[in-house]
Amino acid sequence: MTYAFDNAAAQTPARFSALARIFDPGTVRHLGALGVEEGWHCLEVGGGGGSIAAWLCDRVGPAGRVVATDLDTRFLEEIERRNLEVLRHNLLTDPVPCGTFDLVHVRLVLMHLPERENVLGRLVGALKPGGWLLAEEFDSLWARSDAAATPAETPPRSFRVLLDMLSEQGVDLRYGRALSQRLRAHGLRDVMAEGRTFMWSGRSTGTDLMRANLEQLHKTMIESRRITQAEFERDLARLDDDDFLAPSPVMWAAWGRRGTV
Repeated sequence: MTYAFDNAAAQTPARFSALARIFDPGTVRHLGALGVEEGWHCLEVGGGGGSIAAWLCDRVGPAGRVVATDLDTRFLEEIERRNLEVLRHNLLTDPVPCGTFDLVHVRLVLMHLPERENVLGRLVGALKPGGWLLAEEFDSLWARSDAAATPAETPPRSFRVLLDMLSEQGVDLRYGRALSQRLRAHGLRDVMAEGRTFMWSGRSTGTDLMRANLEQLHKTMIESRRITQAEFERDLARLDDDDFLAPSPVMWAAWGRRGTV
């Protein structure tokens, strides 16, 4: 399994920080609404920077347990929680425990996997009867920049190139939109979904995330000859403009419960 945004890259701390600041409030709101409480056993899949894993550890308390996984666990290993187990794990090849967890949470992982449906089925199988799955994934194509609506929304060419390259690598850029239907297809009950999006301005947390993504894939983008170094540098500078505006991808959250019979 390969992943475009390698955790070993120099831009990773900035990317994880921006993702947490932008999207953790929504994730935490959903987890609270699902009733995560003391004593729960939780699986945090693709834990990344560890902000949600740490929140879960504090929420479930000493009687609970959190297993946080990733291909590269260097950031998860920095979390000091006695009820946390960090596991280096490849979702495509390594086993997932069956019927073990009160909660499984996965964010921005499935869209990157070529065998996402098989993986989703195994995550559903990891739930205890009555357990909840919360999945969060982008739809990067629904809310797109539209200069006709707002002239400041002129999209950086480099970002379009980045999305095209991710799509060619097998990333499903619209997978978030399909989440609620996919959870139903895997037999979960009480399935609901919510999409949230933001308008990012220049020198904001959103453009911090855009910059980290572009810089991390800079070399590959230039080598593809789809964009020149001068165009790339111009686009990065544009992220600091006072009049820059760009709609974020839609972060779809979908949740459902495994049946008790």
